[in-house]
Amino acid sequence: MKISDILNHIDNGHMALPEFQRGYVWNRDQVRGLFDSLYRRHPVGSLLVWATDARTATHRGDGAIAPGIVKLLLDGQQRMTSLYGVARGKPPRFFDGNPHAFTALRFHLERETFAFHQPVKMGDDPLWIDVTELMQTGSAGLGTFIARLADRPELAARLGDYVGRLGHLLGILEIDLHIEEVTGADKSLDVVVDIFNRVNSGGTKLSKGDLALAKICADWPDGREALKAELWRWEQDGYHFNLDWLLRSVNTVLTGEAKFQHLHEKSAQEVQDALRRASRHIDSSLNLIAGRLGLDHDQVLFGRFAVPVMVRYLDLRESAGRGAMDEQERDKLLFWYVQAAMWGRFSGSTETYIDKDLEALGDGDAAALDRLLEQLRLWQGALQVEPGHFTGWSVGARFYPVLYLLTRMGEARDWGTGLALKAHLLGRMNRLEVHHIFPKAQLYKRAYRKPEVNALANFCFLTKDTNLDISDTLPEEYFPQVEARHPGALASQWIPQDPALWRIDRFRDFLEARKTLIAAELNRRMAELLHGDDRWLHATGPTAPTQPATEIVGGIGSAEEEAELQSLNDWVAGKGLPRGTLSFDLADPDSGEQRAILDLAWPGGLQEELSQPVAVLLNEETATIAMASQAGFRCFNDTDTFRRYIETSILAEPADT
Repeated sequence: MKISDILNHIDNGHMALPEFQRGYVWNRDQVRGLFDSLYRRHPVGSLLVWATDARTATHRGDGAIAPGIVKLLLDGQQRMTSLYGVARGKPPRFFDGNPHAFTALRFHLERETFAFHQPVKMGDDPLWIDVTELMQTGSAGLGTFIARLADRPELAARLGDYVGRLGHLLGILEIDLHIEEVTGADKSLDVVVDIFNRVNSGGTKLSKGDLALAKICADWPDGREALKAELWRWEQDGYHFNLDWLLRSVNTVLTGEAKFQHLHEKSAQEVQDALRRASRHIDSSLNLIAGRLGLDHDQVLFGRFAVPVMVRYLDLRESAGRGAMDEQERDKLLFWYVQAAMWGRFSGSTETYIDKDLEALGDGDAAALDRLLEQLRLWQGALQVEPGHFTGWSVGARFYPVLYLLTRMGEARDWGTGLALKAHLLGRMNRLEVHHIFPKAQLYKRAYRKPEVNALANFCFLTKDTNLDISDTLPEEYFPQVEARHPGALASQWIPQDPALWRIDRFRDFLEARKTLIAAELNRRMAELLHGDDRWLHATGPTAPTQPATEIVGGIGSAEEEAELQSLNDWVAGKGLPRGTLSFDLADPDSGEQRAILDLAWPGGLQEELSQPVAVLLNEETATIAMASQAGFRCFNDTDTFRRYIETSILAEPADT
């Protein structure tokens, strides 16, 4: 079929995009390369379509599809979207992406090359032709282009060649593309998605969540937007979740299972009801975690895949008409959440462990939480924390949120005002700042390494003003002043009371002593959540000897780095790309053991899991970069280089030079 006819089919709704397809991800280099190949009449591949009944076809976009048989693009979306965007001067109705990628394509009649418009570089050169204008006006408009060229005497000798090239360029629309069709009553959505994945084997395959969402949207066309609306609502409160995560909670509510395949046979009405229930229970879970534990923003919300289990439990209780939880039940649920998050319960085989925990919940009876905790204890052993567990470093370490939890949940006080830092006193989303007890500058001056400088035991949380006031003053100087103004404020933040440990030459001893104090405080707070039923803190049998902690490499080294990375993340989101994960926990895929902390990462790529994973690693050592690279990440060492990569390779925005 001629390209011009294919574009007409898109216009009249005879060709569309299936719901399970991801959005448009090509950049300008790829668009330019496609047109160069077409101009030179090189093969650009065939199209694969699914010919199916329009009455049952679920397609992307708001436009209506034609009655009868509609052809849904399985392979060729990027090519046809690019062709449509350039030829029509606008994106097709099913478009979801960045239209800048195919806007303002130019062709040079002398050099026979394609480039995107750059005013300074191209200037008034009449040989740069607007490809969209030519294709929109067609053969009838050729005279206008020829007239412009004829007005320039210096081009007269080459005018015949240029006219031929204009015709050859316009002839792209008359090129025939072979179309392979998938047809037959046996071609269910499962079969077609399998075909799609086989055809796209070189790229990232559709996930199980993508397939589940496609099936949902087949019965509920607005399903994707309804899910996105809930994600947007949480984003306004500072929580950044994704569709797969939300769909997991919908699944646990509706089916009691983690695997998405159990969603496939559910009706649109059932899914809509499950989304309402799941969203309500997620709200409750987030409020419990923020209000009781003080984990009140995205950076400290660890153990996210524990939430679908909490959601299932709350839904079972509600269905059984058990009423509001009392204080003991609430705290026991939160104890399980903290422990599951702290020990990385869901860092490895997420679905497997969620399913085990859902099975333990049963029908949500009064003994459900006991079964859930027993299972966790059998998996982890004793749930008591030891000082060595706080050996980690950086604001990405798994125990970093625990330190924040202790500050917000306990009796920690600010060293400038003397006021308590409890969540309900300061207010939700009132962000505290990370303070290095022994200043970074002073430690680096004395040749301490980054893992020591940014050790968790060297962190505390203070208000912004207090953090600024202390600046790089040494503890041996400012600790006595704090204690004099606010007696007990140092002890409230688990500072060793021996003044000899406040000297910088005793820094390592200070860290060890403070780890002991923090571990004791955490165990006390965990026991508090159990209201005296502390059997869960102890192993049922001999506990395996504690293995020496493996040094975790990488991690955000300072509040300044964190601010720079957050600013970068906001910039990326402003470009219409997905947010990255701050302090991404790079875990061993088999054991779930934490191996490294990547400052800012996109494990699924910047193009919705269709591109290579990328990570921004600021001031990191070679070992961190090597580990990230081995895990398949493309690494960037500074934010400026990363921004240029996005502009030139992802968005392909030309520099106006």
